Amino acid sequence: MNNIVAIVGRPNVGKSTLFNRLIKRREAIVDAVSGVTRDRNYGKSEWNGKEFSVIDTGGYIKGSEDIFEGEIRKQVELAIDEADVILFVVDVEEGITPMDDEVAKLLRKVTKPVLLVVNKVDNAMREKDALEFYNLGLGDYYTISGTSGSGTGDLLDQMIAVFPEKPEPVQEEVELPRFAVVGRPNAGKSSFINALIGEDRYIVTDIAGTTRDAIDTKYNRFGFEFNLVDTAGIRRKAKVKEDLEFYSVMRSVRAIEHADVCILMIDATRGFEGQDQSIFWLAAKNRKGIIILVNKWDLVEKDTMSTRDYEAKIRKEIEPFTDVKILFVSALTKQRLLKALEETVKVFENRKQRISTSKFNEYMLKLIEAFPPPALKGKYVKIKYCMQLPTPTPQFVFFANLPQYVKDPYKRFLENKIRENWDFSGVPIDIYIRDK
Repeated sequence: MNNIVAIVGRPNVGKSTLFNRLIKRREAIVDAVSGVTRDRNYGKSEWNGKEFSVIDTGGYIKGSEDIFEGEIRKQVELAIDEADVILFVVDVEEGITPMDDEVAKLLRKVTKPVLLVVNKVDNAMREKDALEFYNLGLGDYYTISGTSGSGTGDLLDQMIAVFPEKPEPVQEEVELPRFAVVGRPNAGKSSFINALIGEDRYIVTDIAGTTRDAIDTKYNRFGFEFNLVDTAGIRRKAKVKEDLEFYSVMRSVRAIEHADVCILMIDATRGFEGQDQSIFWLAAKNRKGIIILVNKWDLVEKDTMSTRDYEAKIRKEIEPFTDVKILFVSALTKQRLLKALEETVKVFENRKQRISTSKFNEYMLKLIEAFPPPALKGKYVKIKYCMQLPTPTPQFVFFANLPQYVKDPYKRFLENKIRENWDFSGVPIDIYIRDK
């Protein structure tokens, strides 16, 4: 379970700039989640071997001046509740403002680590100006320039140092798979779960955003047993206005990170839109199993080509990862719900699948011999050995004499051939080329 870092503070102090700096700092070790919002509100990063998730609370304050202070208070309280470490960002150019004081007053009461970050410190004079932030009563501060990146290394070192030790999860007698039902607001996620469990466990309304928390339900019917997680709908940053909804989205991101398989619900009446694609890639980047359910199919006017055309359009949008099961269902009429469960369990099994090294080499090396990597600069790449890595998700390594000459198109070729011979439907695959 990754630590979560929340960046808080009043508007225009540089929270988003710091967020971008944290998730982009070193390309080789940073996985920016290209997706959840177009402004990349959520990101995964790593520093000194420790992974963490970063949440940018920028742009969340809406409304008139008279509710400004109250909105900040609610936002910070929710950030305190959800995050493991809080970065409180202030602006050296403006000094301490009444709103900074208000946020600091809340943060002084908490037991979680709070790091005071003085932004826009890009010269020696501003280092002196930063001294006034001792008056916030939060102890030492860290001076940075979000734009140039100066000072962020020291900040990250300290942030890693104060991460709480995560206890090992208590193992159930039989550890149940976790299936997260994800999607945009009002796609029918709660209705889907209610239909499966046979009772109105979750409140369902036409109002988008009724579900606020990611809630677990133990499911044990028809020979299936797993934990089903209903999540709040994920929408673009421009659409996230309420403070409570913002952190509902945050909880959904966490639910995806901790799931084994993500069931992506799509509203058939609205089509596969940009935000559906964003959620899909968030799950894929977290190496989760994925199945796509097109819900409310009973409300769509259909002809003989509808299903095929609709499916083709979705596969076009999710290229190149198209080896994903797409089912057309209705939570209202319970159409194909049992089939959806069967396919979800199958994706879970695919994700755990292990191929013996001897069988893998026998098949792949013959294939590579017939279709070797293209020669580059007159040099020929030779692959003599390959294997599946002992990792929780399917990862394969191929040992070559010149690994740097094996490019992405050939890696995709290898992945496609693996998928042709073994069923990894709905599961992202990683291909690595290493020096032999």
